[in-house]
Order: sequence, then C-alpha cells, then structure tokens
Amino acid sequence: MNSQVPVCLAQVTEETAHWQNILLEQHADGICQLTINRPKVLNALNAEILAELDQALNLVAKANDVRVLLITGAGEKAFVAGADIAHMKQLTALEGKYFAEQGMAVFRKLENLPVPVIALVNGYALGGGCELAMSCDFILAAENARFGQPEVNLGVTPGFGGSQRLTRLVGRGMAMELLTTGRMMNADEALQRGLANHVYPQADLLDEGVKLAGQIATKSRTAVQLTKQLVQRGQDLDLDNACVMESDVFGLSFSTPDREEGMAAFLEGRKPEFS
Repeated sequence: MNSQVPVCLAQVTEETAHWQNILLEQHADGICQLTINRPKVLNALNAEILAELDQALNLVAKANDVRVLLITGAGEKAFVAGADIAHMKQLTALEGKYFAEQGMAVFRKLENLPVPVIALVNGYALGGGCELAMSCDFILAAENARFGQPEVNLGVTPGFGGSQRLTRLVGRGMAMELLTTGRMMNADEALQRGLANHVYPQADLLDEGVKLAGQIATKSRTAVQLTKQLVQRGQDLDLDNACVMESDVFGLSFSTPDREEGMAAFLEGRKPEFS
C-alpha cells in the first residue's frame, strides 16, 4: 500500500489482521477508535504493542475518512497501567534506551497526527499510560481514573516523555511533586489541575467521547487540522512569532473551499456542509 495515497480506513483489513494487542474500529461520521487490548495485564505496554500502535497511527494519518481519533483501553480497570515491567526487567541499559526511543517516536507520531486525538481514560493511566494519554490532544476521564508517573518506585525515570509533558500540562511544581513521590492523582484532581477536560461515570465515558468527537467531526476538516498545528507549533514559540504564524495560517485558510462554504452558510442562515 502506497503511504502517499489516501485510503479509506473502513476498507483496510490486511494491515490490521495480524495485530494481537490493539483494535482499530471505525464509528460513523469520521470517528475512529483505537483500543489497547490486553486487559489481563491492564493493557501494559511492550515493544510489540508500540510497533502495532505505530502501524495503526500510520493508517489513521493517511485515511481520508477519519476526522477524530479516540484512544482507550480494554476492560474496566485500566486505560494503560504502565509499561510491561516483566518486559523491562530483562533489558540492558542500551536496550532500555532503545525502548524509550521507540515509545518516544510513537507518542510523538500520535501527538503530530493531523486529526484531533481524544484519550478516554477508563481506569489506571500510570507511567507509559499517563504518557500515552498526555500525548493526545485532550483527556476525558472516568470517575475511577487514576493518573501518575510512578517510575521512581521502580528506580527509573519516565521514558516516554512524562517528565516533559506533565510539566507543560500541570506546571513545574506539581509535576515535580508527582514525579518524585510517584503518587497517583484521581480524576477530580486531574480535572482541577487541567490534566483532564471532563470527568464522567465510567459507563458513560465512551458515549460522551463519541458525542464530543461528533461535534468536532462536523466542523471544517481543514480548519480543525490547521488549528491543531497552530496550537502545537505555537506553544514553544515566543508570543510575537506565534502570532505571526497564526496570521499566516489565517490567511492560508481563506484559500480553502471550506472557508467559502462556511461563510456562505452563515450569511444564508443555514448549517455548512463541509467536504
């Protein structure tokens, strides 16, 4: 399959048939759901899962029928409870570095997907699971969700971006507290600290995620993708350069069919029909 040619995710079966640890499903209206499917070990991450995630993200990135991606974990106990400690215990220092680099690359690919990504945290999101959730654009949490970076309890540091993303999301002081104590943050505190956007009963989490994703999916695909790029690229720029970038992208958006349709629909008092 040529990676440069847009594909319809709903028609892709060959590349997903051999996956053992993840599920990729298509909902209606451009919503795709990726599920980490190892509930017996609380969806713990290992090198094999990361490789399958990488393949799945490649498919989503080039699919022309995906507007929003939801990520969650199988079962009722965990989103992802962390990296697989049994897998990590046998690694040498060099192998540990390679494992971290693999996770970093996959999570950066997730972060840089052209479509918005929503984490549905339905239980424990610890270590690599918290890092996975933080690599999404935002988080919806179940009432039983628990977040944390407990790597210090294992005598290691975060390896998939936890020390960097957590600091950016909750601030340096709170991140240092969580990183150096290894304590868990419940869903209400995650909401208070700005780590989670919303908290729902666990039974309602998927429905609420699909509902929110559906709102995004009705908007201009081009405008949503450009907005995501602005937010991601601008956060590490100084304000002057970030605002220049926004002006440039704003002007670029005027060249799109979606801009013509959106403004015409507004003036005509009807809902826009974006491509």
